[in-house]
Amino acid sequence: MGYDINQFIVILAIMAGLVFVLGKWMTVLFTAPDHNVLERGTYRVLGVDPAEPMSWKRYGAVLLLSNASMMLLGYLILRVQGFLPGDTLARAAQTPDLAFNTAASFTTNTNWQAYAGESSLSNLSQMAAITFLMAISATTGIAAAGGFIRGLSRKSSADIGNYWVDFTRVLYRLLLPLCFAMALVYVWQGMPQTLTADAVATTLEGARQQLILGPVASFETIKHIGTNGGGFFSMNAAHPFENPTPLTNTLHILSMLLIPSALTYTFGSMIANRKQGWAFFAAFLVMFVGFLTLVYGSEHSGNPMLASMGVNQAQSASLGGGNMEGKEVRFGIAQTSLFVTTTTAATTGSVDSMHASLTPLGGFVPLAQMMLNNVFGGDGVGLINLVTYAILTVFLVGMMIGRTPEFLGKKIEAREMKFVMLAVLAHPLSILGFTALACLMPATLASLANTGPHGFSEVLYAYTSGTANNGSAFAGFNANTPFFNTTIGLAMLIGRYFTLLPMLAVAGVLAAKATVPAGPGTLSTATPLFTGLLVFVVLVVGGLTFLPALALGPIVEHLLMLSGTTF
Repeated sequence: MGYDINQFIVILAIMAGLVFVLGKWMTVLFTAPDHNVLERGTYRVLGVDPAEPMSWKRYGAVLLLSNASMMLLGYLILRVQGFLPGDTLARAAQTPDLAFNTAASFTTNTNWQAYAGESSLSNLSQMAAITFLMAISATTGIAAAGGFIRGLSRKSSADIGNYWVDFTRVLYRLLLPLCFAMALVYVWQGMPQTLTADAVATTLEGARQQLILGPVASFETIKHIGTNGGGFFSMNAAHPFENPTPLTNTLHILSMLLIPSALTYTFGSMIANRKQGWAFFAAFLVMFVGFLTLVYGSEHSGNPMLASMGVNQAQSASLGGGNMEGKEVRFGIAQTSLFVTTTTAATTGSVDSMHASLTPLGGFVPLAQMMLNNVFGGDGVGLINLVTYAILTVFLVGMMIGRTPEFLGKKIEAREMKFVMLAVLAHPLSILGFTALACLMPATLASLANTGPHGFSEVLYAYTSGTANNGSAFAGFNANTPFFNTTIGLAMLIGRYFTLLPMLAVAGVLAAKATVPAGPGTLSTATPLFTGLLVFVVLVVGGLTFLPALALGPIVEHLLMLSGTTF
């Protein structure tokens, strides 16, 4: 166990060190006045004016319409895949409902997959539709964060920047260089990077085996750096072509945390208050470590029902013992637990193990993190979500002491709080509403591989993952039906835009306000006290909202396990 804890400390320390490096770079990216040759050429091709100041309405409309057009393009590619050249395996096009689900999934940075990548998509579709949408969804989220932070940092201003400038710079100056460098490392570690569709190998027994190949290394870079998560193969990061070594597993983890954590430093730098950025980083880290402790402790302890039957769950000290079901032996309990915590904290959805095989409390962790949607979060949107709750926190404190709440020197009034509450409420309404609807559908039972509380958790997990734009799943759940493809697709769109757009409105409203000087009763939001209050509000609001649903799933499943009851 000591070795495992040291491993956690080293990886988190590397993450913290990268916060400085990348945080400074993104600050320059969002504040530099100049445009390079490639960017100017892109503006001319798109026919946009990089000097145009955009209000939050204009900024949000451009974001929404550009995403809609790219989603439509991805949908069309998936629908006509059978007619496109270059696929020697002649894979068929996706059905209308599945193509809608897939296009919505990758446009919203969810990457939920109701299909098996290696048998459903050609290499052309993997690149032109899936990898393309992964790049634009990550770019959109980070660009939105830049506009959001810029709005909060300004005073008496009518604009929050230019969306096209933010989008282009994020793509050219941040994501493409990072992904190119990481792809070289991945190829070095053994990931395939080829346009060849397959290869035939002869096994030791003399049998011939077909191996699906493709541009895996480039796919994996944007998948994790962009907090996307969809797998080139159906086994995702548990597949040796996607995750060949413990080093690539560690790099996957660091890639997922890289941008969400560094944006806290960027936030502090752009608002000229570094302490505020570190306060938000501390809130992220406290929640992350708490959930990591829970999942690691639960998986390390194993299943008491197996222990009562005389099953030795600690046969290998190198693996740390415990519950090894659904896990890669080469990663063991520690790296698997860290991956589980990271992929749902950063709303990536990539998996190096089967989440359905986690212990009940282990499965509780990814569910809870996606429900809270405030533990690092996806690229760009994670920081925006935390600021949503920071504003809610100062509002609640202000109401308790009878003082008009203030955030970053701006008074928080009724208009801003309406937008904040729209963003706060859209998330649980989508999760709980669609889950309730699915539970009323008789056909849902045919999609479940399990009964009892775990079966309910499969449905709850699907809509939580979709709304949180995560994309991971409890693997016993068959979601490739017209009902689930449509409703989960809608949940992904609601979770992305009904939380993002209202907060852009908040940034625009606050940008137009003048700052007020801090007084004796002003609550400082850059202190350990506020960090504690923020974490408390996130956990309490999330707990009160989702505890009844969790009680019907992983909590009662845990109690049944302790009592020795199977189902």
